[in-house]
Amino acid sequence: MGRYTGPSCRLCRRAGEKLFLKGCAIERRHIPPGGGGNRRRRVSDYGVHLREKQKARQMYGVMEGQFRKYMTDAFNTPGISGNNLLRTLERRLDNVVFLLGFADSRKQARQMVQHGHFTINGRKTDIPSFMVTPGQTVAWTESSRRRDFFAERTEGLPKRTLPSWLTLDLTAMVGQVVSLPPDNELPDTINSRLIVEFYSR
Repeated sequence: MGRYTGPSCRLCRRAGEKLFLKGCAIERRHIPPGGGGNRRRRVSDYGVHLREKQKARQMYGVMEGQFRKYMTDAFNTPGISGNNLLRTLERRLDNVVFLLGFADSRKQARQMVQHGHFTINGRKTDIPSFMVTPGQTVAWTESSRRRDFFAERTEGLPKRTLPSWLTLDLTAMVGQVVSLPPDNELPDTINSRLIVEFYSR
C-alpha cells in the first residue's frame, strides 16, 4: 500500500523541505518523482521569490493578507526588513508555544491557542497571531492544567533547544519572553532577502 500524501506533505514537497506540519515527514528531495530528474524546468526568478514567500507563509500558518501586513510593518521598522519580518513571525503566540515545547508542531500549537489553553500575563488569550513582547509570560490556564492533556503535552520537557530570548520554568510550566529574538537566532531555513525582493517589485 502506498504512503498517504496529504495536503501537508504536498506543501512540504512544494517547498522542498519539512515545514513542521503535523503528520508530515517528507524530507528534501534532490530529484523530482518519476524519471531520472533530467527534465526539470528552470524556475524563473519570480518563481524563486514566490516559492520562498509561500514557504514562510506555510511554515507559520499565516494568511496572505496578514503576511502582507507583516511585510509592510517590516519595511516601516528601522533595521533590516527581512530580519524584521522573521522577528515578527517568531513572536506570534502560536510559534512561542511551539518553541516552548508545549506542541509538536506550529499547526498543533495554533489549534491549542485557539482552544483557549494559554494565558498571557494571567489573561486567557485565544488569538494565535498575538504578538508577545519582552516581560510577558505564557502559561497554561488552570482548567487545562487539570486535564490529562496537560500532562501529556508537558512530559519530557524540554523537547528541543530553547532560544535565548525565551525561558521556561519547568516546575510551574510557565514560559517567559526575556527579549526580542536576536538576529543570530532567526530561522535560517527561510531566505528573507528573497521575500523582501518579492514585495519590493
